[in-house]
Amino acid sequence: MKRKLRMGMIGGGKDAFIGSIHRFASNMDGMVELVCGALSINKDVAIESGRSLFLPEDRIYTNYEEMIEKESKLPEGERMDFVTIVTPNFAHFPPAVAALDKGFHVVIEKPITVSLEEAQKLKQKLDETRLILCLTHTYTGFPMVKQAKDLVASGALGKIRKVYVHYHQGWLSRLSEREGNAQASWRTDPKKSGKSGVMGDIGTHAFNLAEYITGLQVTKLCADLNIVVEGRLLDDDGGVFLKFDNGASGVLTATQIAAGEENNLSIKVYGENGGLEWHQQEPNSLIVRWLDKPMEILRAGTPFVGDLAKQNQRTPGGHPEGYLEAFANIYRNFANTLSARLNNTTVNTSIIEFPSITEGIRGMAFIENVVKSHESNEKWTDYSID
Repeated sequence: MKRKLRMGMIGGGKDAFIGSIHRFASNMDGMVELVCGALSINKDVAIESGRSLFLPEDRIYTNYEEMIEKESKLPEGERMDFVTIVTPNFAHFPPAVAALDKGFHVVIEKPITVSLEEAQKLKQKLDETRLILCLTHTYTGFPMVKQAKDLVASGALGKIRKVYVHYHQGWLSRLSEREGNAQASWRTDPKKSGKSGVMGDIGTHAFNLAEYITGLQVTKLCADLNIVVEGRLLDDDGGVFLKFDNGASGVLTATQIAAGEENNLSIKVYGENGGLEWHQQEPNSLIVRWLDKPMEILRAGTPFVGDLAKQNQRTPGGHPEGYLEAFANIYRNFANTLSARLNNTTVNTSIIEFPSITEGIRGMAFIENVVKSHESNEKWTDYSID
């Protein structure tokens, strides 16, 4: 297929943070072009946003229903190939189902839906349509996260025993949702965000990172949630004890009231023979500690990483890669997979991979099980996805 993939976007209009990130990332490798959009529920903003991106007037839509219906009626050589959904959580499920019903593949922001029930229904729709869904769990796109995954899978660290993962921010240290902050407003609203605030927003990232790197799955958890800022409707701080399916234990903390913190996501994984450590704010380095030899610091862009990391790094050593490049790796892997589907070929899924409905369901189950444990007075809760 000697053309770019055609992308439509729902949400992500003027002044929306994550919409522009998706556009930067999807465009980085020249494999995708934005051809249409329903960029806001506000008609004027939707039109203004579409014009600012130089979309054709007849492909600037004012609601997703219109966009999906009209795009589906265009000739196959013109209509969008997939849709990217970058709306708040409560507005993920309806457009995703509508797109799949019309034969469009889907890229969707995390968490995948506003409830586990919706996530399960979305999986049923995917099973029916056999289309592709990509979930943008950004941090799995970093080369050294993939190197960490490879290292664990190789058995070099031995049986994994302990996992520590934290995600600390400070941007909600005040009641920003009452001060005109649009991001804070919907993220702290149960009707728009879901059952949990901090665990739904960033705790799911920490949880996903722990399962992705270790290759393990959480089987039990014990959670405590807090509303620290008076007047807030959803939790802004919390901690979770974890049990994994190999017997390992873990600790996950997520907070958005750690004043002065920016985007401090970090993970440590310890096995019988050694441990590893990765920090999102220093993403090109992977620290590896051994029981019986000196510590190592592996660096992205060097010859000393495996094929999975090499597939997802872009520049020589010493040239920093960060959030946008990690996001772009997810889009590139999705684009390669979708292009292969359209060409009736396949890709090497051992190095070309991205989060899917499976991670989406486990993330929603994490939120619901955390809330269930907290409401039971911090009792251990079996991890259920039903």
